[in-house]
Amino acid sequence: VKCLCLSRAIPGLGFSMWESSQDSYWIPSGNQTCDSHSTVRFCISRCLSQMEEDGLSVDDLFNQCVFRQDERDMLLKAIRIVKPEYQPRLNMHTSKCSSLLVQDFYSEVLQSQVFCYQRTYLLTSWHMGKLDALRESKMILAKSNTRDYRLNLYPYLCLLEDKEYVDIMIQSVANLPPSGESLKILARDLGNRVFTKYCVRQKHQNQTVEKLGSIYNAYTDLLAKDTKVYDVLPREQWWKLEMEQSSGPTLQGGETSWPYIVTLELGTYMVDMMVKNLKINSDILNPAYDRKLIPILYHMYTFRSTRQVGFIKPHPILTQMQQEAMETKLTFDSYVMPMLCPPVPWTSVKFGAYLLTPTKLMRTVDGATQHEELLEKCQNLHAIYDSLNQLGNCAWKINKPLLDIIISIFNDRGSDKLDIPPPLSEAPKIPHFNPQDHSYTASEKAHMKRQVINAKKKCSEMHSLRMDALYKLSIANHMRDEIFWFPHNMDFRGRTYPCPPYFNHLGSDVTRAILVFAEGKLLGPKGLDWLKIHLVNLTGLKKRSSLQGRLEYANTIMEDILDSADNPLNGRKWWMNADEPWQALACCMEIANAVRSPDPAQFISHFPVHQDGSCNGLQHYAALGRDVIGATSVNLMPCDVPQDVYSGVAQQVEELRARDAESGLKIAQVLEGFISRKVVKQTVMTVVYGVTRYGGRLQIEKRLKEIDEFPKEFVWDASHYLVRQVFNALKEMFTGTREIQDWLTESARLISKSGHTVQWVTPLGLPIIQPYYMSALCSLSFHRRPDTVKQKNAFPPNFIHSLDSTHMMLTSLHCYSSGLTFVSVHDCFWTHALTVDTMNKVCREQFVALHSQPILQELSNFLLHPHGGALLTGLIHTDPRSATVVAQAAKYLSYNINISVKYYVIATSSYFHT
Repeated sequence: VKCLCLSRAIPGLGFSMWESSQDSYWIPSGNQTCDSHSTVRFCISRCLSQMEEDGLSVDDLFNQCVFRQDERDMLLKAIRIVKPEYQPRLNMHTSKCSSLLVQDFYSEVLQSQVFCYQRTYLLTSWHMGKLDALRESKMILAKSNTRDYRLNLYPYLCLLEDKEYVDIMIQSVANLPPSGESLKILARDLGNRVFTKYCVRQKHQNQTVEKLGSIYNAYTDLLAKDTKVYDVLPREQWWKLEMEQSSGPTLQGGETSWPYIVTLELGTYMVDMMVKNLKINSDILNPAYDRKLIPILYHMYTFRSTRQVGFIKPHPILTQMQQEAMETKLTFDSYVMPMLCPPVPWTSVKFGAYLLTPTKLMRTVDGATQHEELLEKCQNLHAIYDSLNQLGNCAWKINKPLLDIIISIFNDRGSDKLDIPPPLSEAPKIPHFNPQDHSYTASEKAHMKRQVINAKKKCSEMHSLRMDALYKLSIANHMRDEIFWFPHNMDFRGRTYPCPPYFNHLGSDVTRAILVFAEGKLLGPKGLDWLKIHLVNLTGLKKRSSLQGRLEYANTIMEDILDSADNPLNGRKWWMNADEPWQALACCMEIANAVRSPDPAQFISHFPVHQDGSCNGLQHYAALGRDVIGATSVNLMPCDVPQDVYSGVAQQVEELRARDAESGLKIAQVLEGFISRKVVKQTVMTVVYGVTRYGGRLQIEKRLKEIDEFPKEFVWDASHYLVRQVFNALKEMFTGTREIQDWLTESARLISKSGHTVQWVTPLGLPIIQPYYMSALCSLSFHRRPDTVKQKNAFPPNFIHSLDSTHMMLTSLHCYSSGLTFVSVHDCFWTHALTVDTMNKVCREQFVALHSQPILQELSNFLLHPHGGALLTGLIHTDPRSATVVAQAAKYLSYNINISVKYYVIATSSYFHT
């Protein structure tokens, strides 16, 4: 028996340790020699007897001693030599507090401690059971018939230690929401986590970690230099270092992804093991019931739209234990957390972002491989890599004073008004009634059933929102004293996103308010003015005022601004009425600190100032169509005051309504005084992205229902009337927009009808393919044909999104060369107050540069080349029926080239040659 010194763990017991070349034995103090196992048993028995005479129990050792390293395990091992069945019984200190004021509180805490203990015991027992089940299952798979055409998962279950598979499964149970999870999503998550662990292990075994660490250390040393050289890109720095250290393993090129079907099958197998083997005593919460083992997870089916999908739900017992156990620790995988060091720069499609965790450059639909194949064929994606690197290299830190205020409200029952979800204790009580009670009429029973369903739905929504806020605030609190980074990648349209999903600057008002730049810059001569203008923008007021008008308004409310900063929860609470209250409060605090400094121009500010596009989709359509009237309404033309397209549409709809009301139309008369910017805004915004009249009607209906004074019996007719008028107003204001949308939609319809997906290339060279298919999973292969409806409806908004992303990337690159800190939330650009003017100039210059390209002409050429040329012509020989479709596509696309040229002629004669 190999043991540590018992006298070290338990001072004063009079034992020391004798060591031989092979073993160590417990011996009484003195010059005695121990040479056999029986002597060891004698020594330990004598010690325990002496303890018993002195009134000490073995349990006292484990409850009162302070252990270091492995002392506790060694002590337990020694005691079990004499008492093999001994199991320590820990003192839980459950004595109650005598004060009547807090008895309820402590009874709840005690109950939650019991739940915690039960839950910990369950997880431990599950872990042991799952290990045995996994080993047995692997033995069965190893002996299975290799000639079976089904995928044999045995090799994939041998890549990690058995314990690691079990850990992954147990953690997924702990993180399962009460409402359950789609079988497909849960299986994909489990399979991906196994793949991630396997990749990290491979990097260690291939000895790439040491080389990666050496290059990364040199790279971060270059980034940390005070004298920045902005003409040397991070990607180029990395490549140079990698070339200098070319010996040893290769960092790039050896990455292999598992086929999606493998990941899904492996995850499904693990889910099946969880459902079969994870069980719990039915009486764990109520000993009155008969004890029996019941599954803790169960498989069910539910409908998503018209499709039946598998669903995994936790048993209500587990849900109750998780909710009532006062957990003090949340567990996250490292790759969902912000990085504590700068990201690895993107240098290829498969290399970048995290140091060890495999990350894709482009987020794709499950099972889609076309995007990866297209990207790998591209010779030059440097602009894409450099833009993502620029966004990811922005360092952040936590706004600690604001975080403390938010956490205090979160812990004090939350606030719906301030977007801090309250706990379930504030949820409406679920009504209980007996459906068999004959005293209720049928209509009363139906009404009460609806009440029960609505109450359960509300509770479920509140729980989801509360847990989402808990995740975000927990991560923020964990990072409160750190500097951190958000690595970025993109979706198939080129829109960029931070890789950490829970906590990032794309989040809600609460999350954005907590984040500030880690690097501070002087406010300079105009920085304080920009902070004030930014604050007014956050309030949602003065949308039609000029920048100077907004600044003057901010100066008139300085007392409210300073009061908000000094007494956010006990003062006048002016900030709470802003559109973005938490960001407004953070800005109030920054302004207060700046104006109270000796010289505001010399004040070091970490605060990000936003510049938001005004309906970017319509801006791109107006620029594509050289639509002067539309361009004016979305601020593409010089104006004395900012234009608000939503107010403009509302005004035009009001004029149409007034005209119809005069002619005696009843619904137009009912709508008098109710047509506002808010009613039409969402529909105007989403028209650009392909919303139909049906979808627009639902949006307007929802807005009208929010108006208490509007007569509810007219909501249906009013929404029908208004959506028609909104579309008419937009058609008048943006003459080219609908024509371009129709061209894109019809082109996509014809292309997908011919059996091909719609593809295009952005002005920065990023290849894009729409991943919409009518898919049928057959064995291990996909037989796919394009989904014509999705392909045609999605093409216009996706094309505009790709242009918007291109503009953002161009802006980010030129901001980098100008030495600016720059991040984006799609069409909203952030920088320091000092550099807002510079960023605005770069933004406008790059928009003009982008739309100086023959975008529609190049798109027409690209669509005709693969779809109207040899590719489609080849289909005629295999399917004569497609000849008509090919002819229609070629005719339509060729005809519409003239439309695109017409718009460009307005701006310059350089396009006459087309």
